[in-house]
Amino acid sequence: MTTPAISHWPDVDDVEARLDALVGTPVRRPDDATLADYRAWFEKHTAGSRATAVEAAAYIPGGVQHNLALNEPWPLDVVRAEGPYLWDVDGNRYLDFLQAGGPTVLGSNYGPVREKVAELLAGCGPVTGMLHSSEVRLAKLIHDFMPAVSKFRMLGSGTEGVMAAVRVARAYTGRAHVIKVGGAYHGWSDQVVYGLRIPGTGSLEATGIPEGALRLTQEVAPGDLDGLRERLVANEEAGGTAAVFVEPVGPESGTHLVRPDENARIRELCDEFGALLVFDEVVTAFRLGMGGAQGHFGVRPDLTVFGKCVAGGYPAAGGIGGGDEVMGVLEGGLTAVGKRAFVGGTLSANPLSCVAGYHALTEMDRTGAPALAGRAGDRLCAGLAALIARYELPYVTYNIGSIVHLHTSGVLHLSLDDPDFFTELGPRSEMLGQMSMAYSAEGLITIAGSRLYTSMAHTDEIVDDALARFDRVFARV
Repeated sequence: MTTPAISHWPDVDDVEARLDALVGTPVRRPDDATLADYRAWFEKHTAGSRATAVEAAAYIPGGVQHNLALNEPWPLDVVRAEGPYLWDVDGNRYLDFLQAGGPTVLGSNYGPVREKVAELLAGCGPVTGMLHSSEVRLAKLIHDFMPAVSKFRMLGSGTEGVMAAVRVARAYTGRAHVIKVGGAYHGWSDQVVYGLRIPGTGSLEATGIPEGALRLTQEVAPGDLDGLRERLVANEEAGGTAAVFVEPVGPESGTHLVRPDENARIRELCDEFGALLVFDEVVTAFRLGMGGAQGHFGVRPDLTVFGKCVAGGYPAAGGIGGGDEVMGVLEGGLTAVGKRAFVGGTLSANPLSCVAGYHALTEMDRTGAPALAGRAGDRLCAGLAALIARYELPYVTYNIGSIVHLHTSGVLHLSLDDPDFFTELGPRSEMLGQMSMAYSAEGLITIAGSRLYTSMAHTDEIVDDALARFDRVFARV
């Protein structure tokens, strides 16, 4: 029997109560003198990274291209990744809980996969623009792990997968409206940059996107199934709803947790109103078990969006999968005609990504990596909770297997209805940068200071080392 990657589901009511308390508490961070000490560490130990950052600022907007990268006091120039570690250009080693944003469940730069990629590059090369057998092997493997995915179309990213899902849903149903859950991130394409990260914010971050692009995108509050029903009913008078998009563990990888029965109830609503249910499994596919979140919850989506893990940490990782009929509108090639949703991409389904993905997923299944990563997440979360209690901090931690949340500022749980929203937004966002800097100076790389991904490479020894480093930060708050 396969060991589950999620040992327990967090108590949603308890988590929400603690997060409400956190938002109502003044920010608790290291004091200015301590932050100055951490900046001094960067000054002394990361001169090479600083030089790279100065040059980057001359040629790259803001000097940083990765939205999850540390940028206070300056970005780190990372030159090596291996297992649970990162090394910067100055030779400093860090414990890596970013894990490239989540795809490296095996740990970074996993040797057996790297060897297969090297073989491919020595023979075929990275891209041909033609069919390659690795495409077939990868698609079949995904179907074997996720029966709802009868057909799979490889694309270049999770954002492209969402773009395709919107187009497929509209082409298949003949309807136009799409509904998302507030706070969820479904990539940066025009039609879904709506209600990002903080529920209820609508088009707050949609700078540069014309209003018309978002006219048919709608948002419902996390967990508000009555509101979802009302939206579906209202849309019936305007031609109906093409699709409901969800992150199956909740927006921002469970930053706003779903209740265990929520996906099944959304499935029922979609069936009632003839809308497609789309699971955005960019983070959760394979990380939360080889069957993804849909396997954990036992819910079959109509479409599944893939990213990150589908190439095991190699680039051009994304795609869309679903049943034969709905995926039929994505038929590719020069002769495809009829009711066709056009998607493309010169580098989509390239041999390098498909070979990497096939062997990464095979190794994850063989080694039981999702369960090992989940066990590491349990240990890390339990240790963080003990530290928070010891230092009587208002911080909130919980985990969904190998997805570990550590909320210190509460910025993602602010409410737009709060008259102090914009007063609180700046300081609480700034605190995330300060905490990220503190963690990094102690040799810890996290996701924006508020989330950590564990991998198979995060052994008990590695996790305990990390907890000792967190202890040093929390002790100075």
